[in-house]
Amino acid sequence: MTINYNSRLTTLENYLKDQGIDAAIVTDPANVFYYTGFHSDPHERFLALVLNNHNQTFTLFIPALDKIIAERDSYIKHIVPIADAEDPFAKLQIELGSNVQQLGVEMKSVSMYRHQQLQAVFPDASYTDIKPAINKQRLKKSRNEIDYLKEAVTIIEQVLSEGIKKVRIGMTEAELAAELELLMKKFGAAGPSFSTIVLAGEKAALPHGTPGDRAFQKGDFLLIDFGVITNAGYCSDITRTFIIGEATDEQRKVYEIVLRSNQAGINAVQAGVPLKTFDVSARKVIDDSGYGDYFNNRVGHGLGIEVHEEPSIHEKNETIAENGLMFTIEPGIYIPDYGGVRIEDEVFINEYGEAEVLSAYPKDLQILT
Repeated sequence: MTINYNSRLTTLENYLKDQGIDAAIVTDPANVFYYTGFHSDPHERFLALVLNNHNQTFTLFIPALDKIIAERDSYIKHIVPIADAEDPFAKLQIELGSNVQQLGVEMKSVSMYRHQQLQAVFPDASYTDIKPAINKQRLKKSRNEIDYLKEAVTIIEQVLSEGIKKVRIGMTEAELAAELELLMKKFGAAGPSFSTIVLAGEKAALPHGTPGDRAFQKGDFLLIDFGVITNAGYCSDITRTFIIGEATDEQRKVYEIVLRSNQAGINAVQAGVPLKTFDVSARKVIDDSGYGDYFNNRVGHGLGIEVHEEPSIHEKNETIAENGLMFTIEPGIYIPDYGGVRIEDEVFINEYGEAEVLSAYPKDLQILT
């Protein structure tokens, strides 16, 4: 499987030309990876893909310590390494020259400090936010990207199948989270795509709670929300909720409502309707069952190179769904001091405008004994 980086870069270049932008600086590591195939966490160091529209050249600025990896992985071969003692903005000025009138940047990714440094070397420049255009370009996933995402789903579902075998009374949330992240490596992941969430009992009512020393008890909800990033750079994100030992009638009722909500959201997915339709359809099941006050978040988010990206699937999003969108459907019911249930699947709108569900792990209620 290959990615057409030339096509991605040409699309960006044409957008910049249309907008009259002299130069663009892409600094978000996920976007740099999208356009070049080079993945890096630069920490405080300077990382940027720079397009000089005066001479139609792309340059990749990297921390010097990443030089060998960048030369191996990057589609862009004009690479400028920056040593820790060097001023990256001075090197940027050398590359672009001083006659920059219109500079494209991702405004959400540029700190006040970096803005001040850019102003110092390009004093006459005004700024255009190129982040929305990049988001739009990344929004629609190719079939190659879906294959990479399927790989991430396959790994995380293998991890879940093996991981729940380790659950026992007295084990803590943190212990199970550690076991799951070890299994991620065992099954070939580069690592977790976000911090693994394992929540037991009443803590399952915390949508993004943190695993701690809460020990598993008979009758607990057990909510597991996690994912991996693969060596190809794509993420997975699924949630399943279990019951340990024995389920009460109320627990079964809440679970079945969330399961029906999850399926209603998936059933609503198609191209040509507002994105809010998927949220509204899932939310209606929970509202009609009397638990609407306990579902207070959007039903899903985009997924790809990052675990959270566009589109946002919420009840006020009027954007029309298109082929190529990839996102989660993850309704939940969260009852304070009692517990909660979330069921999360990954859904792609395929070439036919239909829902293609990538996740396949069973969703019927499982009692762990």
